[in-house]
Amino acid sequence: MPKPYPREFRDDVVAVARRGGSPLRQVAADFGISESCLANWLRAADVEDGTRPGVTREESAELRELRKRNRLLEQENEVLRKAAAYLAQGNLPKIAFPLVRELAAAGAPVRVSVAVTCRVLGISRQAYYQWCAAPVSQRDWDDAHMINAALDIHADDPADGYRFIADELAERGFTASENRVWRLCSMQQIFSLHANKKGRYRTAGPPVHDDLVRRDFTAEAPNTKWLTDITEHPTSEGKLYLCAVKDCYSNKIVGYSIATHMRASLAVRALRNAIALRNPAGTVVHSDRGAQFRSTAYRRVLRVHGLNGSMGRVGACGDNAAMESFFSLLQKNVLDTRRWHTREELRLAIVSWIETKYHRKRRQRALGKLTPIEFETIYTTASAA
Repeated sequence: MPKPYPREFRDDVVAVARRGGSPLRQVAADFGISESCLANWLRAADVEDGTRPGVTREESAELRELRKRNRLLEQENEVLRKAAAYLAQGNLPKIAFPLVRELAAAGAPVRVSVAVTCRVLGISRQAYYQWCAAPVSQRDWDDAHMINAALDIHADDPADGYRFIADELAERGFTASENRVWRLCSMQQIFSLHANKKGRYRTAGPPVHDDLVRRDFTAEAPNTKWLTDITEHPTSEGKLYLCAVKDCYSNKIVGYSIATHMRASLAVRALRNAIALRNPAGTVVHSDRGAQFRSTAYRRVLRVHGLNGSMGRVGACGDNAAMESFFSLLQKNVLDTRRWHTREELRLAIVSWIETKYHRKRRQRALGKLTPIEFETIYTTASAA
């Protein structure tokens, strides 16, 4: 069974088909899909717009969310019922971690996840797992009590700094130096309202991956080496950002995402779209040191799908020159051709140029004067044979 196309790709194809100017058969051929598939996408889009009866994605998502919420409420009710019975026993210590472990056990009548139990009881999951791994030391126990007292003191008067909190802790019977109180307050972000806030300076972040490409932008097989980067272009409505993923084997753009922001989710969506279409394994994904590619969410996607991250140096555009070359072509052929008034107008122009012009019509000398689609079709089939 073929893998489903990414939602963003489907929306772009539907938008191009609705724009008119070409028959559906031609649009389907340009984007490499069947005409019946495009017709199904158009019918689904009509349902979403309300022009055709049916269940929309929003309604389906709402139904799933309601079912999920119902299960969550049942779990929360079970947590409160168990907690009331557990805390009523006077001979047990005043710690709820055993209750969390009991509810998370597979043999419980209603199995409740650790995250739900900790949220309902107002405790930290990290503290629970630390308690499972090793007994709580006396110092940690004392620190926890002092932190609770410091939070109460700071809540009464947010203007108090750590020195005033240390004096108040001493009045309440806690024995601790000012340095210890400062450490605990810093850990819990307990600061005075009058504290001076240091200025923020933008510096290049540390690399989270080694440079596995080293300016060698060639590959012997598909899905061996990918390049990715983000570009932007202004419109009358504001900037539009494009994150693209390029395969060094055929120079094909195997995944991309377009948005009105440049957050980490833009890079994550582009990478997920590429993974959905290509199903890679062990692929090297090379980028610069942008915060989007150093984010936890982006690294998690690489780790989950077995991909190897790679990063160039700071300020060295040559370390990702092949991707910059593609963006240069995009700049000359689309972005700089005229003034763009709306983001949607520019978005459709970018998508149409990538899918119809760059992939299927623009011949490249590095590929033997073949297009990326022709190169992959010919040589991938020959390798398989």
